[in-house]
Amino acid sequence: MATTTAPLENTARNPLPGPETRPAADVVIYDGHCRICTGGARLLSRFDWTRRLAYLSLHDPRVADRYPDLTYEQMMEEMYVVDPSGKKRGGAPAFRYLTRRLPLLWIVAPIMHIPCSMYLWSWLYRQIARARYRFGKVEACAGGTCKVHFK
Repeated sequence: MATTTAPLENTARNPLPGPETRPAADVVIYDGHCRICTGGARLLSRFDWTRRLAYLSLHDPRVADRYPDLTYEQMMEEMYVVDPSGKKRGGAPAFRYLTRRLPLLWIVAPIMHIPCSMYLWSWLYRQIARARYRFGKVEACAGGTCKVHFK
């Protein structure tokens, strides 16, 4: 009998604010079963002094209700940021967007906005995203379904 643990984003010790708590915020959709992704979301939350971000794990049923046009496969490949107007950015463009939204990330904004550099940032993001389950412990993966990420 396989046991699953609660997704990391639901831990009581430091819950991330959801869109219900911050309705006017950009929503960061991340993999709540991945330690690297959850750690990144928590880091963003600590950098978010101005409370501009809300968070949802892609495994949360609210994601499918709120963003039916995003497929599970898309969200497993990269994090998404959805702004209040509904515009969606994924992967490196999402991180680039966040460098303009969070004052503590302004220091990396010039690097992320070097002309013609998005190809490099996107490639680098994809490499890290593909390997995230190899480097970070998978927390809640029922029946070994996360093995697909070890290709």
